[in-house]
Amino acid sequence: MHGTALLLTGGDHHLAQDLTQATYTKVFMAWRRISGLEDPVAYTRQVLTRTYLSHRRLRRNSERPADVLVDRPGVDGPDAAVRLDLIAALGTLRAGDRVVLVLRYWLDLSVTQTAVSLGISEAAVRQRARRALVRLREQFPDLELDPSRPNHDSQPQEQR
Repeated sequence: MHGTALLLTGGDHHLAQDLTQATYTKVFMAWRRISGLEDPVAYTRQVLTRTYLSHRRLRRNSERPADVLVDRPGVDGPDAAVRLDLIAALGTLRAGDRVVLVLRYWLDLSVTQTAVSLGISEAAVRQRARRALVRLREQFPDLELDPSRPNHDSQPQEQR
C-alpha cells in the first residue's frame, strides 16, 4: 500500500506515509465489517485511492518539508534513472489521471476494476488513461511506456 501511495503522490514520501497510515486506520476501524469481504485488499486499495483524492480535493495540507532525504532502496540498475524519471513525471499529472495510471498500469487492474474502484465509468477510465499517457509520452518521446502490456479491456482495440 505504501508503494501505491508513493506513486499516487508523485514520490512524496511524507505524504505517502500519511496516506498509508490514514488508510490503515480507516480499515482497522471498520475491520469487523470488511473482514468478511471477498477481497479486503481491494477494499483497502479503494480506501487508499479515495483518501488520496479527498486529500487533493481539500488541499488542507500545504506544508512542505524543507530538508527531504530521498531514500530509494531497491532502485538500481540500468533502468533506475528511467524509473525515477517516470515516477517524477507522474507527479506532473492531474491527480485523477495519476490514479488511473497507477491502478491500470502499476497495479495491473482492468478497466472495469479501475472504474469500480474510482466510481467512474469505463469510458472515463480509458479517456483519462489515454490523456495521461499522451502527456507522459510528450516528456519521454524516445521511451515506449507500455510495450508488451496485455490488454485487459473488454473490447478489441479496433472496436474502440
